[in-house]
Amino acid sequence: MSPLQTIEPASATGRAKELLDAVQASLGLIPNMTKAMASSPAVLEGYLGLSGSLGKTLTPQLREQIALVVAEENGCRYCLSAHTALAGLAGLTEADLHASREARSEDGRTDAALKFARVVNANRGGVSEESLARVRAAGFSDSEIAEIVGHVALNVFTNYFNKVAETPIDFPVVEPRLTRAA
Repeated sequence: MSPLQTIEPASATGRAKELLDAVQASLGLIPNMTKAMASSPAVLEGYLGLSGSLGKTLTPQLREQIALVVAEENGCRYCLSAHTALAGLAGLTEADLHASREARSEDGRTDAALKFARVVNANRGGVSEESLARVRAAGFSDSEIAEIVGHVALNVFTNYFNKVAETPIDFPVVEPRLTRAA
């Protein structure tokens, strides 16, 4: 059982019901993460707002690759499982999935973005001028760099939330290769 209350759509009321209904209408299902977030409508609304805004930036493939490297680095089973499934739907191959978890890509531009995302995550936002120069040299504008940071932050939020909530995984389970101290 999750340490945080999970709100089932059938028993949801008020703003939690409205938000869960919107998730159902948008995705055709309600993932366990959003059911857990619904225990605080403010948390679910915040997640949906940031996710919706950032869902219009970068490519779907790069968004999923960033999610994979962050989930791997943070040891989040739920997010690693969910984004492995979503990355497959976005057209990434098994080789892409494996490489993304290690912040690697055969495509130089994608490789630079993933390495930058890993540095942002690992250093809690602290990046060197050298890191910024590398991602810029790969062709990323300041706007796109800000979006990479936004995607890292969104994924750190969901990683931490799902680890605290011990959200039951409702996707094919993927285990992180890295282990982190609790």
